[in-house]
Amino acid sequence: MKRVLTIVLIAFIFTGCKQASNEKEELKAVTLDKAKISSVSEKEDKIADTNASSSSSQQIISDTSKKLIKTGDISFETNNLYGTRKKIITSLRNLEGYVSEENETNDSYRRGLTLKLRVPSKNFDLLLDSVSGNAAKIDSKNVRVSDVTSQFIDIKTSLANQQLLEKRYQELLKRSDKMSDVLQIENKLTEIRTSIDSTQGTLNYLSRQVAYSTLEVNFYSEQTPQYSGTTIGDRLSASLKGGWELMQNLFFGIINIWPLVILAMVIYVIVKKWRAKRKLRVVQQ
Repeated sequence: MKRVLTIVLIAFIFTGCKQASNEKEELKAVTLDKAKISSVSEKEDKIADTNASSSSSQQIISDTSKKLIKTGDISFETNNLYGTRKKIITSLRNLEGYVSEENETNDSYRRGLTLKLRVPSKNFDLLLDSVSGNAAKIDSKNVRVSDVTSQFIDIKTSLANQQLLEKRYQELLKRSDKMSDVLQIENKLTEIRTSIDSTQGTLNYLSRQVAYSTLEVNFYSEQTPQYSGTTIGDRLSASLKGGWELMQNLFFGIINIWPLVILAMVIYVIVKKWRAKRKLRVVQQ
């Protein structure tokens, strides 16, 4: 009986060791499978990111057209100030432009207008020729061209890279289970989004500067100063006018204080009667 129990116990121990060994092998196999899957997934992600970066870079590099910012200014004399303004505005509208700023100056010798015009870059030269045609005498004319092609490409490349980085963090956010990881990723996404908005704003401003050119137009017309009037006749006329105005002011001033005038007259009458009575008493004595 003891021998049978010993054999059964040995059999149980052998079976348990074998199961434990099988479980270890299965666990090792599962771990290896997970590692392989993770490795494959990482490789796929790297390949996808590389392809995305490559396609994005190719898309940016393909846009290598010149990015030019044109600005100019012109100053001239005209015989008809407001007539010239009307012609400039009409020509500007025909060229799909608009007035962004307008100022007017006026003194004894000259009246002038300053217009800041914005027009599509393709129509800049046409606008400048049209404006110049209204001048009786051109004082100055300047045109400046800035090439911002490299700056434009750099900003677009930076924006594309930031957007790719944002996508990667969004994918990480989907896979994260821990709250601490989620919070860190969301903070990073906020920083990236702020940077993207700033870069996009810079790109939009640069694009508007490239798309629309600026022309500042300063034009004026001479005017004869009014005669100051310093002859004897002018001075006599001014004196008579001033005297008449003084009399009017005195008259209306007296009317304004009529209660005081009446009071003074009453006091004068009373004092005069009192003095007369006193003089009469002295004579009687």
